[in-house]
Amino acid sequence: MIDLAQGACDILLAAEPADKVARALALAADWKQQHAAFTIAGDPPARPARPDRPHLLPPRAMPKRKAGGSVEKRIALLHALAHIELNAVDLAWDIIARFGSADTPRAFFDDWVKVGEEEAIHFSLLQARLVELDAQYGDLPAHDGLWQAAEETAHDLLARLAIVPLVLEARGLDVTPATIADFRRADDEASAAILDRIYRDEIGHVAAGMRWFHHFAEAAGLDPKQAWQERVRRHFKGTLKPPFNDAARSDAGFDPDFYRPLSA
Repeated sequence: MIDLAQGACDILLAAEPADKVARALALAADWKQQHAAFTIAGDPPARPARPDRPHLLPPRAMPKRKAGGSVEKRIALLHALAHIELNAVDLAWDIIARFGSADTPRAFFDDWVKVGEEEAIHFSLLQARLVELDAQYGDLPAHDGLWQAAEETAHDLLARLAIVPLVLEARGLDVTPATIADFRRADDEASAAILDRIYRDEIGHVAAGMRWFHHFAEAAGLDPKQAWQERVRRHFKGTLKPPFNDAARSDAGFDPDFYRPLSA
């Protein structure tokens, strides 16, 4: 029987994206076929392994992406999205390895294994599209902001759930429809279709974050809305910026009463 937490750690320690994706898809398949089980807590690395490229910069040092539909601009956007999705693969498996325990409900592992599998598929789709445009993941610099959020919340499952799915991924629900429209205006239906798939999947990811934030907050005797707002104020280095995609957030069970009081 494959150990789920150890398999998750192996994914985090895989530096090459193709290896990381292959391991994620294989472990997800093993879990769904009941060839893997959670037996003991994992010992995940503080940082996942990374390939030599792309070169990682502080977020403020990243070149500004310009609007428009040229191939170069579309490649830059797809590359940035691929980097987000590769980080998302690690974030999904890290939550299993870092916070799983013998008392964790199986449904929690079911949800985050599914998220880890879907993030791996998303990266693969984006990388394949980059190749179709004569580019590769790693050709452009990228920033390390997503993993900084993971480090900030490594001590507290509620903080991790509050920030990663319920701030960062929820922000994706806000901005992705406009990005899909930009690709369609550029007659790039192939890229638009990939983003549409990602958008629909990530409603489910936000829903998982909301479901488990409620579960663990209530188990600790906390009011979920108050607990979420407190953790966002403490751990998110920024402001929640409207406009919000209230419809998609509501589809994920994310009530505006949670986030609108914290908006800029």
